[in-house]
Amino acid sequence: MSGRLVYLMGPSGSGKDSLIEAARGALKALGVTTVRRVITRSAEAVGEEADGVSSQIFAERQARGDFAMHWQANGLRYGIPASIDATLAAGGHVLVNGSRAYLPQALSRYPDLLPIVLRVDDAALRRRLVARGRESSADIDQRLARNAGFASDDASVQMAGVIIEVLDNSDALERTLEALLQLLANYGISATAGRI
Repeated sequence: MSGRLVYLMGPSGSGKDSLIEAARGALKALGVTTVRRVITRSAEAVGEEADGVSSQIFAERQARGDFAMHWQANGLRYGIPASIDATLAAGGHVLVNGSRAYLPQALSRYPDLLPIVLRVDDAALRRRLVARGRESSADIDQRLARNAGFASDDASVQMAGVIIEVLDNSDALERTLEALLQLLANYGISATAGRI
């Protein structure tokens, strides 16, 4: 039986990379592989286990079919290695740091993927963006405006008929990690359930 793709989304600064890093050991115990993204700027890899490449190398890898999924956002190109297909086919689960704008294409390729969005309140997001020092004030304001598209008070939201689970990461990372592991268990990805 094939494994499940866990597709984690959230605005820049929501803490996706921190959550993935904090969850790495627990996810491995559940048979969930976390995958390094390929990004067209090495500086973007700070805080995330990613492979930074030039635009030319990215285009060459894309042309070779090295990516299962790829998209462009914030002036950068992102790719998820095609190796995830072999992992899924072998029954392993895979967690990727995805893009909400790319979700329809991801669902087309992986119809049973589990979409999860990290929500973060504006105050926490502003603090994180200022602290990392990558964006100007205008860029931060734009990211905060985009954050409104991710906001929801519900435990899940619907997008094109697909239920997207929502985790709030405005507070302690440990709470978000607990909520993520519980959510995965709710979908049959747990130490007792093993691989689906």
